[in-house]
Amino acid sequence: MSLSPPATIRLLCVEDNPDDLELMAIALERADPHRRYELQRVDDANAFGQALQQDFDAILCDFNMPRFSPYAALQILVARRCGTPLVVVTRAIGEEAAVHVLRCGAKDYLTKDKLGTLPQIIDRVIGERQRVLEQERMARELEAAYLRLKELSARVVVAQERERTLISRELHDQLGQTLTGMVIHLRAADRAPDPQAARKHTETAMEMAQGAVQQVKTLSFSLRPAQLDLLGLVAAVQSAVQRIAEPAGLAFTVSSRGTEPKLLGETASVAVRLVQEALTNTVRHGEATLISVRLRFLDQGRISVLVVDDGVGFDKAALMGPGPSERNVGLYGMTERTELVGGRLHLRTRPGRGVAIRAVL
Repeated sequence: MSLSPPATIRLLCVEDNPDDLELMAIALERADPHRRYELQRVDDANAFGQALQQDFDAILCDFNMPRFSPYAALQILVARRCGTPLVVVTRAIGEEAAVHVLRCGAKDYLTKDKLGTLPQIIDRVIGERQRVLEQERMARELEAAYLRLKELSARVVVAQERERTLISRELHDQLGQTLTGMVIHLRAADRAPDPQAARKHTETAMEMAQGAVQQVKTLSFSLRPAQLDLLGLVAAVQSAVQRIAEPAGLAFTVSSRGTEPKLLGETASVAVRLVQEALTNTVRHGEATLISVRLRFLDQGRISVLVVDDGVGFDKAALMGPGPSERNVGLYGMTERTELVGGRLHLRTRPGRGVAIRAVL
């Protein structure tokens, strides 16, 4: 990042002698004719405090004034948490006094017989201030990123537990009951008094076994579609959309742009899951008649997923504002899944205008 002084430098001059202010202006113009300086003079604490309501790049303060001093100015700056750098400009100052005023917070000092070097000093203190501000900005961003990481890590655990609960429920409520029914019919066949009754129970158990196989396939597809590894992302998304949309009577389209890579990373399975969750939400709540899914294969292995429906939409602020809840758990789950692979998810909707979900993974 390039740090350079602004084209126009605004200086607050704490000076009780207007002639000295004019001399400083002339010295600045001669030493640096390509830059514009704006100088504003004050000579007491009240005027100094009022002037600080404006933005200045630096403060030039005389050392010997009857009604004010650089120490008082520095105290006001500290009290107001103002980081504008202060440079002492005076006619004469002893070494001990110069060291003391620098320890109190002044950034530099200069005698008025050497005003030709003032532009360089101003550039240096402004540059130092810009670096401090940049470091503070980066520290804030780092802290925000750290807090976001902690929040996301906690949400990862919640999301994992939620998915495990859903899988457990599927296994118990569907596959478990089917297998239990099979065992019951097989035992009934073993105890049947005649071959015809035994065959009937066996056939029923076989039908239930076929249903169990189909349930396993469905559960396996929801976790990671086999088409993803065999046929690629477009085919997997096409199959996922078809499995959800056709039973619900939804018309659908799936299109793609760009060249699909031969080797798909983890983001490909995330893309399929996002499409599945978006379609599930549409079927449950959207009252849509048409849903469109568009895939784009971008550079550096990135994937763009766009899911659009023509349903009733919803009030995004009202639904998402309070934070995760039973009403928006699906949408927050999609956001979490996207962020876990370093992507971003954008949601656009309003009542009566359908929903558009775009994720770049």
